[in-house]
Amino acid sequence: MKVFITGASSGVGEALAFEYAKRHSNNTIIGIAARRSEHLQKLQSILQNRYNIQCAIYPLDVRDSHAVASAAADFIHHYGAPNVVIACAGVSCGTLTEHAEDIAAFKAVMDINVLGLLHTFQPFIASMRAAAKQGENAQLVGIASVAGIRGLPGAGAYSASKAAAISYLESLRVEMATDNIAVTTIAPGYIRTPMTAINQYKMPFLMDADVAATKFINAIEHKRRFVVIPWQMGWVARLMRFIPPFLWDFAMKKAPHKKRLDWDWL
Repeated sequence: MKVFITGASSGVGEALAFEYAKRHSNNTIIGIAARRSEHLQKLQSILQNRYNIQCAIYPLDVRDSHAVASAAADFIHHYGAPNVVIACAGVSCGTLTEHAEDIAAFKAVMDINVLGLLHTFQPFIASMRAAAKQGENAQLVGIASVAGIRGLPGAGAYSASKAAAISYLESLRVEMATDNIAVTTIAPGYIRTPMTAINQYKMPFLMDADVAATKFINAIEHKRRFVVIPWQMGWVARLMRFIPPFLWDFAMKKAPHKKRLDWDWL
């Protein structure tokens, strides 16, 4: 099993690395990428010593397509095409359109949460296509959010980025089907990570990162096309899709907002 994960220095990305290592101990190669080199080095040491796996680290920002392409080339050169690539890097930020200073935040959120998916997947596709022709498993996984189902007040950038991610991943899934490369979209609800720790409002169905990672990988191994986790939030998402706009506006009018310009990385 060969896996490449972005956003792996904390939160869900880190939990996914641990879960893959536990499931496939002694038979796993994991590439982990994130901005914080010191966190990656610590995680690499733990994974290698505790689970006896190979772990390669790549300090990078997913907004830098050249850095991600270089990391992908290095991983492929040393280990071959990954079986699973998980684009988990993401950012959440409270934003309001009325503030000119939030324009930069909107751009950053879109660059990381949407273009970061493209930058992560693109350099792996050719090698994964060739591997799939030889009968190997090949799968691209993008982490979206329930926030992409309907626009949430105070989270215009985040909701828009996750809505775009959902649509992009659906397009990609159809494009990759003829190459036998599966594409899975995971839309989580609230997960206990540094990204949600500062939220000052009640988060329904809040789930620990390690529990979420187990459910994510189960969905990946079953090659789910689109899945909302946890299942309770899946029913909420179904309801959200069908609420008429006037009722949605009324319900959201006094909904709590994420604090503006508080940056949180997965």
